[in-house]
Amino acid sequence: MKLILKPLFEAELPGDFVEVLRQKLRGREIKEGETIDIDLLGKPLKFKVLYSEPKILRVRRNTEIEILSQELSIIRLDLGSEAEDLLTFRDGFIVVFDDEVLILNHNGHKIYKQKFENLKKVNVVKNTVAVLHGKELTLITLP
Repeated sequence: MKLILKPLFEAELPGDFVEVLRQKLRGREIKEGETIDIDLLGKPLKFKVLYSEPKILRVRRNTEIEILSQELSIIRLDLGSEAEDLLTFRDGFIVVFDDEVLILNHNGHKIYKQKFENLKKVNVVKNTVAVLHGKELTLITLP
């Protein structure tokens, strides 16, 4: 169970402030993406919930809490079926399925997708993806 918060105010927070947050939030239900108020010395401090695992979390004394000063960018993609492997290259990712190769850029946009009969292995060198399938080798040069 994990919670990542971003303060919506300008102030230097001490290292042990996470413990104060945990005590103030204990028992509350927190949702990813929402803005929460924490009352401290009679003043509300606002935090944005950048990440919550699970998406709806009830804070307990063992909940891991992190404070970030910058917002995270999280992209979740539904791949439709279970992936066999994930490879990386300079500008993106290659998702290998049982009989298919999907190449995505760093933002998760599709660059290339193709099914291969008897797919055996996929490798990447610089900007070329090598796909070994059956008795063939297909080389895909990326822009």
